[in-house]
Amino acid sequence: MKIVRFRDHAGGMHYGEYVDAQSARRIEGNPFDTYYPTDDVVSVKKLFAPVEPTTILCIGLNYRLHAEETGAKIPQHPAVFIKAINTLNHPNDPIIIPKVAPGEVDYECELAVVIKKRGKNIPRHEALDYVLGYTCANDVSARRWQKEGGGKQWCRGKSFDTFCPLGPCLVTPDDIPNPNDLTIKTILNNETMQDWTTSDMIFDVPTLISFLSESTTLLPGTVILTGTPQGVGFVRTPPVFLKSGDQVTIEIERIGALTNPVHEEGERNSIHIHT
Repeated sequence: MKIVRFRDHAGGMHYGEYVDAQSARRIEGNPFDTYYPTDDVVSVKKLFAPVEPTTILCIGLNYRLHAEETGAKIPQHPAVFIKAINTLNHPNDPIIIPKVAPGEVDYECELAVVIKKRGKNIPRHEALDYVLGYTCANDVSARRWQKEGGGKQWCRGKSFDTFCPLGPCLVTPDDIPNPNDLTIKTILNNETMQDWTTSDMIFDVPTLISFLSESTTLLPGTVILTGTPQGVGFVRTPPVFLKSGDQVTIEIERIGALTNPVHEEGERNSIHIHT
């Protein structure tokens, strides 16, 4: 099932089963508990990120060819960092280039995993039982802040407002039995920049869930960003960074396309819509 979170034309917020770009079958209940689609087809005015994360856990250097293109060694353990909750962004809302980070903001297509129930010390063979679903993510990154401005920690360069678009829908595991067999792309202004497969992950989705739950409780609504493939902007010659007027789309097989325009902070049209 493809689940969307949306506002209708009367101002009501709903979960729904995706019908088409303009409508959804309203869901009764909560996807984190008992829920079911009704026969009530509702017109969609505005799509939101399909979940409001309780935390956003991220994995760096998790694709073999991406590690190679950055000159990094293949990690022996998952490289973990956190994006702050303020980074949450919605389909079609602008990615804002911060005033303090001009000329350094990069794209990263990622498969996002959403946890549906509390779990701690989860065995790898049970890990997918804890998954509510999968969605597209863009791990937007300010590279200078990531490398130099954050005290050798990645979190600051990854945690500016709007730096975590999610969407357009959440696809339940019955429609994605193997999350490590999906094509994944970034398209920038109609040019494909990243085009690979989640099978190239160094640590697959079950391994990541099990690892992140070691002596640590994963809460319902935890979002795990699983890494990005090769083709990011900062390694290109010349480098390619996001600029005002760009449009960036993340596409993942079986999920769909997450599109966001790019604006600079302070532009009149760079208003971010919050829930």
